[in-house]
Amino acid sequence: MSSAALPPFDFSPAKAAYTEKPHPGWVLGQRTESTPDGKEWVEGEKEGWKVIDTSKEDPMKLYALMISGIIPRPIAFVSSVSEAGVENLAPFSWFNMVTHYPPVLSISIAHVAGKLKDTPTNIKATKNFVVNIISEPFVEQANITSIDCPPEINEWDLSGLTKVPSDIVKAPRVKESAFSMECELFQSIDIVHPDTGAATTTLILGLVKCIHVRNDVLNERGVVDVAKFKAVGRLGDISYSTTGTPFRVAREQWKIDGEKISEFLKGLQNSGLGTESSPKERL
Repeated sequence: MSSAALPPFDFSPAKAAYTEKPHPGWVLGQRTESTPDGKEWVEGEKEGWKVIDTSKEDPMKLYALMISGIIPRPIAFVSSVSEAGVENLAPFSWFNMVTHYPPVLSISIAHVAGKLKDTPTNIKATKNFVVNIISEPFVEQANITSIDCPPEINEWDLSGLTKVPSDIVKAPRVKESAFSMECELFQSIDIVHPDTGAATTTLILGLVKCIHVRNDVLNERGVVDVAKFKAVGRLGDISYSTTGTPFRVAREQWKIDGEKISEFLKGLQNSGLGTESSPKERL
């Protein structure tokens, strides 16, 4: 779809206002098709399934399919510096948090023509980097840094973003980012293709040493307010997403809801509809 066919971006602050969950009247065991949107969703399955054997699929088609289905993905806007002092700035959406204790994040960076990109090369050499989170006001500036420019071109100059010194690591951070994490290399793992034996991707685990977060994006509890943060997520192809309309779904607690849940499961098993065990893991 060309940009000329698209409506203008919606800057309305109301789009990020919290709402209640989609189905506030949901009860234990209630089927998906019991709600209007759930019924429509279940009806869609009648179109059938496409099953892809990943060992036989073209890698680029597999790439396109996976990045369109695993969404939305957070984006690591990584600033790094080489041993010679050459600075690099690039976005990566194969990124997430690994653990909070110790605070570790992950960035997966695919090789190009069998070679490491500048970012993992820099990180392996200097053992440090900064992950800056992208927000709506500077998304185009961040996007331009993904261009496949010659090595002598400085992505910082192209972006118009402001470089500021970090407190602990050598790599600078992006001033415009409301949430930046100074990281030390915790572990670097080569992902090797099981059939060819060739390394195709580098998985970087970073130990977060310092976090910079703007006061104006924090709520009264001292955590980031999604409506103020305006973080951007990556979708498939060249599509991105905003936070949209967040809704809140409370997590049940066994000490509060356990008796009710046990009675429900007992009734389900007595009716012959229950299973021998139920999953206990939650997102």
